[in-house]
Amino acid sequence: MEKEESIDFGRLKDIMLQRKKTVGGIVVGCTAIALVAGLVWPKTYESTTTVQTRMTGSQLASGGAAAAAAALGIGNASSPTLTYVELMKSNTVLQPIIDDLDWPEDKKKFLTPEAFAKSNLKIENTKQTNLIKVTAKGKTPEEAQKISQDVVNNFLDMMTGMNKETQSLLVQFLNERIDQAKQESDEAAKKFAEYQKEHKIYDPDTQAKALIARLDAYDDAISKMEVQAQSGQAQLDTANAKLNEMKAGSQSYNINDNATVQGIRNQIVAKQVELVGLRQRYTENNPQVIAAREQLGKLQSCLTNEVNAVVSSNATSLNPAQAELLKTQAQAQATIATAQASEAAIKEKRDSKQQELGDLPEGVVDYLEYKRDAEIKNQVYINLVQQCEKSRVQQAMDSMDVQVVDPATLPFEEKPVWPRPKLMTAVGFVLGWLLSFVYGLFVYKKTVR
Repeated sequence: MEKEESIDFGRLKDIMLQRKKTVGGIVVGCTAIALVAGLVWPKTYESTTTVQTRMTGSQLASGGAAAAAAALGIGNASSPTLTYVELMKSNTVLQPIIDDLDWPEDKKKFLTPEAFAKSNLKIENTKQTNLIKVTAKGKTPEEAQKISQDVVNNFLDMMTGMNKETQSLLVQFLNERIDQAKQESDEAAKKFAEYQKEHKIYDPDTQAKALIARLDAYDDAISKMEVQAQSGQAQLDTANAKLNEMKAGSQSYNINDNATVQGIRNQIVAKQVELVGLRQRYTENNPQVIAAREQLGKLQSCLTNEVNAVVSSNATSLNPAQAELLKTQAQAQATIATAQASEAAIKEKRDSKQQELGDLPEGVVDYLEYKRDAEIKNQVYINLVQQCEKSRVQQAMDSMDVQVVDPATLPFEEKPVWPRPKLMTAVGFVLGWLLSFVYGLFVYKKTVR
């Protein structure tokens, strides 16, 4: 067996001392090279902007983020905040920044947004928070600050535009129904006025007035059910349009075929009729009315939860944006069916109640019908206009779902993140000694042979 070769460190030390000029030259040379490199290396600065998100999963589906996420193929992000992180790296956000850089054209020519994001950006979500930090690198403090600031500004502009487009689609569908409701309201008002003029009935007697007052609760509920149905239809049309953009229309569900959903819907219809009957007799502050309202609210929450559970169980393979749109679609279907069933039940109850209240002269009965029809259609029109305005307000609110917490910082000129001359000099010094040791070993081996 060959003996393991040992090193005589004493002799190695003597060799290095004998060649101390060479050893010193290596150490000093490496240290000097590192120092010079630290002084002449192009400086890099970092600037950070912090933003806060407030968007929920349902808002992701209804807003512009859904379309953007699907278009970029990043819908599988586990949360809306992570979706935002990916959207900030999109071409729409970064390409204008690249075009605006004061860099040589030959360097910018082949610079892609993906490569730029890897080399000059760090966009991260602080764990278990809804905060996003956008850290940008630049050759000057001003450039770093501008890049970080522009990433956030471009992203906000993109989201504002997309939210506006999505909400405008809902407003467009509502406006179509508003125009129709306005026309029906005007026609009903015209028929009522003509009937008054023809039959000279402008102020019915006390008995008729009492009847009108007792049926007002039913008429008000009927108008609300019509508005719910038409608003639900607008939401359904919007969801279908967005799903078609994502090529996911084939995933739609007929939620009203579900037995559990049907059972809850029937309970809601019964509770709606009961509540109208209570409102006919009592004020909104009556304990029975309050209890019925609370029970109705719980039933509606149960319906929402059941619909979401049905869709979620069949949409696990879809990205969150598509899944949320399918939930919106199913919720709209359930809303329409429930509103239509409630309206039919309330109308039946109203007609029954009218018959119970006794016979009135034929002219007064017709008067009541024309008046009721005019008032209901006018209330439908007014409520649809309010719903449309609410959607416009939501558009503005969606644009505020991302807020700047800390604006882009301006780094100090004398404190770049790279190079770091002191650190580089220390590394050069250590490297010099390592090379000197290697040199000493090399000489030692030669003398031993």
